[in-house]
Amino acid sequence: MRSHLLNGLTAEHYRRSVTEGVERVAAKLATTDRPFTGVSVDALAPDIDAIDLDRPLGDTTAVLDELENVYLRDAVYFHHPRYLAHLNCPVVIPAVLGEAVLSAVNSSLDTWDQSAGGTLIERRLVDWTAARIGLGPAADGVFTSGGTQSNLQALLLAREEAKSRDLGRLRVFASEVSHFSVKKSAKLLGLGPDAVVVVPVDHDKRMQTVALARELERCAEDGLVPMAVVATAGTTDFGSIDPLPEIAGLCAQYGVWMHVDAAYGCGLLASLKYRDRIDGIERADSVTVDYHKSFFQPVSSSAVLVRDAATLRHATYHAEYLNPRRMVQERIPNQVDKSLQTTRRFDALKLWLTLRTMGADGIGQLFDEVCDLAREGWTLLAADPRYDVVVEPSLSTLVFRYVPAAVTDPAEIDRANLYARKALFASGDAVVAGTKVGGRHYLKFTLLNPETTTADIAAVLDLIAGHAEQYLGESLDRAS
Repeated sequence: MRSHLLNGLTAEHYRRSVTEGVERVAAKLATTDRPFTGVSVDALAPDIDAIDLDRPLGDTTAVLDELENVYLRDAVYFHHPRYLAHLNCPVVIPAVLGEAVLSAVNSSLDTWDQSAGGTLIERRLVDWTAARIGLGPAADGVFTSGGTQSNLQALLLAREEAKSRDLGRLRVFASEVSHFSVKKSAKLLGLGPDAVVVVPVDHDKRMQTVALARELERCAEDGLVPMAVVATAGTTDFGSIDPLPEIAGLCAQYGVWMHVDAAYGCGLLASLKYRDRIDGIERADSVTVDYHKSFFQPVSSSAVLVRDAATLRHATYHAEYLNPRRMVQERIPNQVDKSLQTTRRFDALKLWLTLRTMGADGIGQLFDEVCDLAREGWTLLAADPRYDVVVEPSLSTLVFRYVPAAVTDPAEIDRANLYARKALFASGDAVVAGTKVGGRHYLKFTLLNPETTTADIAAVLDLIAGHAEQYLGESLDRAS
């Protein structure tokens, strides 16, 4: 079994195995003509359940043949231009190269003596991102597993900085379309069931600052403690960006921690055209960024940044076997001192190789392209009588609803849209997402692929309409 351990003696075996795997994936990418095969859970589950994990195949080729049948053949391929669903981006080649390198070397980014240069590369990227945001010379941060962990850590720091022993009095303010991780984090942090105050949004799905001011004032009048305001720069459902300068002003007025969840909108940090859409982010106390959403990085690649490095002490614990206190005096950099995680992958390498190969402008150009595409898609939808589109895009998301001319029952229209999405997924021709607006079912395009065209959007809209019309026709037949 030692022949399977990666070391100097097995380097050639490693080269052959990885090359064979890469060739399989490359062949799939080159020949995949739709984002999904349409396979169902009931069809695929028996094949996986039938595999005896206690009887290894022992041969890389045989294992890859099996993997073709249980995974590669039916995977959802985000690189395809008609994958239009969730916040999953196609990935750039330098980042995939980084993934291969970091997996093989297998550095752990918790301590210097497990990572050496990896620690310094991550720190340099944190500094680079903080500078792009404009957080100032005292800023710091750490890479995380994703936006949920970043939001959790930011709110942990905000809780500690609020300096209230009565957790039941703490309040967090977030818009009604903010990410669910805000409420989840509040629960994990031991806050009360009423801790998250939901602030209404305007027609463009942006937090209403008048309403926020009213809630902050009410909080003070009720003897409660405003712990944090979570502003969103790119909501998951709409891509909307809260009015950051106005929110920053209110946070300063009331002495509240300002956190910006820019997991989606962080692509604007590299934008050549639309950077001003997140003006005000530089006034935040903490910021979430997900490079694996709008920097075209493989999952996972995320970070939480803070204005004041000293606040990261709230996540610091020392263990004699790992990061004893003496290392601080010896100026040995241990990233575990800042992180909620201990063992942690060298995910920063992917972004490092991307920047060193493409540059920030290259990333920004790709993100600008999808933002431009969303604008073109909105124009198509606004002119199409079959559809009701919700808001003009701030980033690259479109939310819309098929509305047949001959049907007026909202519930029946809901069912038609749900059916269309399900039927489209089952066909494998395209993948779209769904959400609710005002209690009604809507469909969603999340456009993160620069290879997607307006022709793709138009074709998918025709497919959706066809499936919806089929459902409505069958519904009328059943009714009669």
